[in-house]
Amino acid sequence: MGIVNVNDDSFSGDGSLDFSEASQQARAQIEAGADLIDVGAESARTNREAISVEEELRRFRGFLECWPRVFADTKPRDEEQCWPPILSANTWRPEVVEQLLPGSPIELLNDMSALPDDRNAKSCAEHGAALLIMHSVGEPKVAHNYQQWHDVMDSMKSFFEEKIAMTKAAGLDESRIVLDPGIEFAKQHDDNLIVYRDLAQLQDFGLPVLLPVSRKTVIGEVLGIEDPRQRDAGTVACMAAAMERGAQIFRVHNVDAAWQAVKVLHLLD
Repeated sequence: MGIVNVNDDSFSGDGSLDFSEASQQARAQIEAGADLIDVGAESARTNREAISVEEELRRFRGFLECWPRVFADTKPRDEEQCWPPILSANTWRPEVVEQLLPGSPIELLNDMSALPDDRNAKSCAEHGAALLIMHSVGEPKVAHNYQQWHDVMDSMKSFFEEKIAMTKAAGLDESRIVLDPGIEFAKQHDDNLIVYRDLAQLQDFGLPVLLPVSRKTVIGEVLGIEDPRQRDAGTVACMAAAMERGAQIFRVHNVDAAWQAVKVLHLLD
């Protein structure tokens, strides 16, 4: 999953409010082997003010107008690449989702809200989109730096049991649910390392697991690397370990490096 930020405050410094530039970035990621493109209009950073619903929709719609041309005259990198590529929308406010999904090419809602209610699940069910459920607590765009877990994996499994049941009750088929352990969301340094180590426990749900692993702060802390753009080797190492533990989708900035790693690991499996 390649990352396209239609904003100017991405933590890794690769966002752009220019729709043409964002489209070119998506195209480059697809040519590098991305199966999915995750486009977001608002940074998840908690030290930035939330943008308005109107502004978020304006950014999404500007990108969506360009989307059909992004891959119109290109080809998949290999025979295993999803084609056409899947478009994912990284957003969580129901007011945005309700206006964004109808009639759009979006196939996956990447929701970081931890599903406080079933409104986004209902929207996905109505419009045929899949839904990503991310583990966290509290409101998005608010730092939860002091959250403590007695057993982060046990709590995560209970959380997913509850949210999956709610999502299915809202009418969304289980085949359209993706799980995300929420690395660095309401988690401390050691919590994140435990999640990486014990990720295999999520296989019990029998659902795809997406790992948003790319250039994470915890990687920088382990390696002593402050610049997120210098963390790609650490990212690939986490991907390799997570593949052994059952993760199927990796959200990354450097698609080419990730594609090469996955290709080789598949050959050696």
